[in-house]
Amino acid sequence: MTITAEPPAPSRRPRRTVRGRIVTGIGLLLIAAGLALLGWFLWQYFGTNIVSKHAQAEIKKDTIAQWENGIDGDAIGLLRVERFGKDFEVPILKGFDKDTLAKGVGMYKKGAEPGQIGNFAIAGHRVTHGEPFRDFLKLKKGDLVEVETRTHIYTYELDNNGDAITVDFTTSWPLWKVPDKNWDNLPPTEAKITLLTCSELFHTRNRNVAIGHLVKTIDKSKTAPPADRAAKDQKTDTDKKTDA
Repeated sequence: MTITAEPPAPSRRPRRTVRGRIVTGIGLLLIAAGLALLGWFLWQYFGTNIVSKHAQAEIKKDTIAQWENGIDGDAIGLLRVERFGKDFEVPILKGFDKDTLAKGVGMYKKGAEPGQIGNFAIAGHRVTHGEPFRDFLKLKKGDLVEVETRTHIYTYELDNNGDAITVDFTTSWPLWKVPDKNWDNLPPTEAKITLLTCSELFHTRNRNVAIGHLVKTIDKSKTAPPADRAAKDQKTDTDKKTDA
């Protein structure tokens, strides 16, 4: 007698439930959102710095070339702060708008010009967009801030530490003609500089403020470049030997 075995029943894969598909979809969306957020962070903290520092270098180069041709540059001046490093030099451009602050340090348009009586107010980022004021809180009373324009070099001395004054970003007195919350509205009598940090990502509505006063002015038209002075000195020495 021959016994024929019945063929095995076909295996059935468990069907994915609607709930399972929803959970999977949510998981994929969360992963995508996480990657997008990570990309945004990387762009803000690294990408914007690379782009902004390149833009700053180009503006500095163009501005210096324009100065050498006797015309005002794209930037109204160059900012140097030794506390930020001996190689620190960033362009100063008019305006506090987002695009301007991404290219260097911004200048308050209604404020005084560099070296003038009144308040020369400038602002810069501590993080992102080139972060020119990254070390702002390290500033010390007595630090020197140098502003070079096409015609002059102005040196200011800070009156307070970089972490001594913190204000809400809506506070206006740092931009007044006299940067003093107790100002009596009399005309300014001194040339002041006010440095402000921008309102940064996430963590603060606050701005740090450093104020300084003008201590030195150099008229560039009355000072020869080092190479010119050296050539002039050499010519003078030769003339003296000839006369002798």
